Amino acid sequence: MFSHVMIGTNDLTRAKSFYDELLATLGVRPALIDGHRIFYITPTGIFSVTQPINGAQATCANGGTIGFAASSPEQADAWHAAGVAAGGVSCEDPPGVREGTTGKLYLAYLRDLDGHKLCAMHRLQ
Repeated sequence: MFSHVMIGTNDLTRAKSFYDELLATLGVRPALIDGHRIFYITPTGIFSVTQPINGAQATCANGGTIGFAASSPEQADAWHAAGVAAGGVSCEDPPGVREGTTGKLYLAYLRDLDGHKLCAMHRLQ
């Protein structure tokens, strides 16, 4: 459904370091740098972080969440631990199973260095 997701940052170097560590836990290679943007390119889509081209400050979306697919609860936990170790902040409930109308999910939430809310999700059978 999605071709890419792009979010803003006010410090590209810091964002690259954070996301390189975080996304490595999901098997994603370090970012490709393109001037004021970085790209994480995978067979299932592209995640990008950019400095705003209009020169204004980057801000995070209120109510927005970016979800990354995890292959297991253990991978979601490793993702969460890497994010916190890289300076992210755990948010929502601690990583664990949530049950809702779409079934059982293993979720881990954190905020990145610019305040964007991120989630690692694994669908349980």
